Amino acid sequence: MKWLELHIDTTPAGLEPVSDLLRDQGIEGLVIEDEGDFHNFLEQNRQYWDYVDEGLEQSMAGKCRITFYLEDSEAGYRTLAMTRIALQPFKEAHPAFGSLLLTMENVEDADWENNWKAFYKPMEIGERLIVIPDWEEADPNGRVALRLNPGLIFGTGSHATTRLCLQALERLVKPGMRVLDLGCGSGILSIAALLLGADSAFGCDIDDKAVDVAYENAALNGIGKDRYTVRAGDVLSDRKLRADMGAGYDIVVANIVADVIIALAATARDLMSPDGYFLCSGIIDDRAAEVKGKLVENGFTILEENSSEGWYSYLCQ
Repeated sequence: MKWLELHIDTTPAGLEPVSDLLRDQGIEGLVIEDEGDFHNFLEQNRQYWDYVDEGLEQSMAGKCRITFYLEDSEAGYRTLAMTRIALQPFKEAHPAFGSLLLTMENVEDADWENNWKAFYKPMEIGERLIVIPDWEEADPNGRVALRLNPGLIFGTGSHATTRLCLQALERLVKPGMRVLDLGCGSGILSIAALLLGADSAFGCDIDDKAVDVAYENAALNGIGKDRYTVRAGDVLSDRKLRADMGAGYDIVVANIVADVIIALAATARDLMSPDGYFLCSGIIDDRAAEVKGKLVENGFTILEENSSEGWYSYLCQ
């Protein structure tokens, strides 16, 4: 089996957060190279040698790098594409973590700006949906076709958390419903809800780039701003955003991360209609019980618990 060797350059402060980001993409077996650790090792073991090769010292100078390996296969390249997408907003949010340059056998990150598209193909999801990249042609074959260009924003349909939400939405959405998409990213979930029959949808994301991307994807599917509204901001702290989005939604969906869902557990009901649903995902397996407990603690009844590839989703009421 052939493997791809990849590197991300960061700072000492970025080593743990970047490692967590990679693990969230299902990447394990990380190799950490840190100049600080190297010199600490030399100092603590000085009794064992009186000479250190100058070339070795030079090779470690300024180095703070995470190396990981992916299969040289379609699955490996798909994981690489998702990592590339996740890394872009992470870079912008954490300038103190250095360049966060992704390289593969001396091929720079910039080479993946467009090449990753070759590994993103049409995907049938659930019983009714098919997600089609905007640059691909595919016969929907009776399914509801959702055309998408995610750009550098999370949400292509290939990640397990997104698929779990889409599968739930195709069962839940009924004509006339209002849907709220928290952490909308590319807009894939809220746009899918509209295509499945929802009357209107509101999406929000802390990344302001998501606004343009989601609106562009809505336009690809013939959906205008008369039915779809997208705003940038933090739903937990932005009062104006909360005022703009209003309340009384039939479905509130949050495909984010465990910590944000835990924080939302206390406020999500304020956004819902009396018989509305709260659909949450983005929950890694070792946080699932904690999230579930917090949802129940805040008065939610768990209607469905689903998992895929180590990720969990909960449908609550």
